[in-house]
Amino acid sequence: MSRIEDYGLIGDCETAALVGRDGSIDWLCWPDFDSDACFSALLGTRKNGRWLIAPSDEATQISRRYWDNTLILETQFETADGAVAIVDFMPPRGHASDVVRLVRGIKGSVKMRMELVIRFGMGADIPWVKRTEDGALLAICGQDMTVLRTPVETRGKDLTTVAEFEVTEGKTIPFVLTYGASHLELPDPIDPAKALQETEDFWLDWCSRCNYEGDSRDLVMRSLITLKALTYLPTGGIVAAPTTSLPEKLGGARNWDYRYCWLRDATFTLLALMNSGYTEEASAWHSWLLRAAAGAPGNMQIMYGIKGQRRLLEWEAGWLPGYEGARPVRIGNAAHAQLQLDVYGELMDAFHQSRVTKLKLDEGTWDLECTVLDHLAEVWDQPDQGIWERRDNGRHYVFSKVMTWVAFDRGIKSAEMFGFKAPLDRWKALRDTIHRDVCEKGFDPELNSFVESYGAKWLDASILLLPAVGFLPGSDARIRGTIAAIEHHMMRDGFVLRHDPREITSEVQPIEGAFLACSLWFADAYVLAGEIDKAQVLFDRVVGVANDLGLLAEEFDPGPGRQTGNFPQALTHIALINTAHNLTEARHANDKPAMQRSK
Repeated sequence: MSRIEDYGLIGDCETAALVGRDGSIDWLCWPDFDSDACFSALLGTRKNGRWLIAPSDEATQISRRYWDNTLILETQFETADGAVAIVDFMPPRGHASDVVRLVRGIKGSVKMRMELVIRFGMGADIPWVKRTEDGALLAICGQDMTVLRTPVETRGKDLTTVAEFEVTEGKTIPFVLTYGASHLELPDPIDPAKALQETEDFWLDWCSRCNYEGDSRDLVMRSLITLKALTYLPTGGIVAAPTTSLPEKLGGARNWDYRYCWLRDATFTLLALMNSGYTEEASAWHSWLLRAAAGAPGNMQIMYGIKGQRRLLEWEAGWLPGYEGARPVRIGNAAHAQLQLDVYGELMDAFHQSRVTKLKLDEGTWDLECTVLDHLAEVWDQPDQGIWERRDNGRHYVFSKVMTWVAFDRGIKSAEMFGFKAPLDRWKALRDTIHRDVCEKGFDPELNSFVESYGAKWLDASILLLPAVGFLPGSDARIRGTIAAIEHHMMRDGFVLRHDPREITSEVQPIEGAFLACSLWFADAYVLAGEIDKAQVLFDRVVGVANDLGLLAEEFDPGPGRQTGNFPQALTHIALINTAHNLTEARHANDKPAMQRSK
C-alpha cells in the first residue's frame, strides 16, 4: 500500500479507482461508488485485491501526470533498460464499466510484470476463474463478474493472475478489465484506442465549459474535474469521497465511510459549480437534493446514498487490517441517523442560491421549503450532534443554531424576491429570536469570540463560516475577535484545526491533522474581513500540500507531512474552488465574494 498522497484518481462518473505511483490499483468499488470493493489493498494487503502493472526491475525514476484537462493518468517508469508509460483511465460508461491500462514503450526494451488479484466483497471473496472461448479471463463470485482482455499470455499462480511480458519503444500493449453482473451475458469487448480518444474528447469537452479565468486556474480546473469524477451521473449525487476508513489520524480509530452524499455540502457544491459555469451539474445536484429530502421534514437525514438511499447501516469489515493498521474498517455510516440542525439551513440556502442564479427549480420546491420551516420552528432550539457528527450527547452548537437562522433568512428572502406566499411575520420573528439567542449564548465576552457551543470555553472551526453565510458582516467586531481567537488557539503549523486542542485533555497533540476545508474557510473569512493578503497566504499554503497531481485529502498532518482522511475529498476541492473565486473577485472587482451567501 502507498501513502495516501501517492495515489491518483481515475473514474467513469459512476465509480472510481485509486492508482498508486507504483503502478498498482489498490482500490475500486464496482459497479458503483458504494458497492463492495474488488480491490481492497488500500485497507489491507495485496491479498485483499489489487492490480499491479510495473517494470520487473527496479525503476530508477517514476513520474506521472494527468493529460491536460482530463482524468487520463499517465505514469512513466524509467529503468536501466529503458522507459515505459502506463496510461490508466475509465471510459465514460456505456453498457458496462471498464478499466483500461495501456502499456507504452518509450525507449529501449523494458521487462514488465502484471499481477491481478480480484477479491470481491471488500477483499474477502475469492472468485472462480476460467477462460472464455475467445481467450478472455472470466472471474465470477456471487453477483459479480469481471472479464480481462489482453494479448499478453497470463497464468494462474497462488490464486493470482500473473504475466511477464516485454514492451519496446513505440509499442502499446492493452489491458482491459470489464465489470458485469454475473447473471448477464459477457460484456462486449471495447477498442482500447477508440476508448482512449472518446475519453479524452469527453473530458476536453467538459472542461471547455469552465468560465473561470482567474488566478490558479489549473488548480481550480483540476478540482472541478475531481468533483465531476465524484458525481454519480445517473442521479446527480456527489459522494464526499470514493473511499472508506482512511484514518483522520494515522493509526487511529476515527475511520468513516465517505462514499455517500452529504446535504451539508449542498450550497458549497452549488456555488462551486454555478460560479464556474457548470449549470447542468448544478441542476442535477439540486434535483438529487430535492428527491433525497422529499418526505416528512422530521425524517430528513444529513446524508443519503448516491441513489437517495436512506438506510446506510454501519458495520465493520473485521478481516481488513486497515490503512497502516488503522482499525476498524467501517462500511456504512451510522451518523446518517443523527440530528444535525445545520442541514435544514443548507437545504434552504441551496434552494435560494439556485433561484438567485436562475437555476430552474421543480414546482414543488417551495412547498417542501415551507414544510421544512414549519418543522424547524418546532425543533431549532434542541441540542444536536453538530457539523462534526460527534457520537456523544448533543449540544447547542453555535454553527447549528446559525444555520437554523440561515434557513429562515433564506425563506424570507425567497418569498420577498420571488413573490411566494409565506407567513413572513412569523418567520421574521423566529429569525430575530435565533439571532439574539446565538449572540447572547454563543459569544463569550471574555474570549471576545464565538465558541463551539453554548457555555463552552473552546472554539470550533465551523464558526469561521458565520460571515460567509451572512449572519454577521466580516467587519463586525465580534467576527474580528473570533478571527483573532482562531489565529491564537486553532492554528497548527499554519493550518486550521477543526477542533480546539484545549478541549482534548488526554493528549498533548490534537487527535487529528489540520482539516483542509477549514483552512480555506479561514481564507474566506479573511477575504470578508478585508485581509486579502492573509487569505492568499493561507490559500497558497493549502494548495501547496496537494500531491503532484493536484489532489487533496480531508486533512493534512504537518508533523509527518502526510495527507490523512478519505481521498480525494470533495469538500476540500469544493472549498478550493470557492476560495479561488473569492480571491479573484476580491482582487479584481468590488463585488461581494462568491462565497457571500446572503444574497
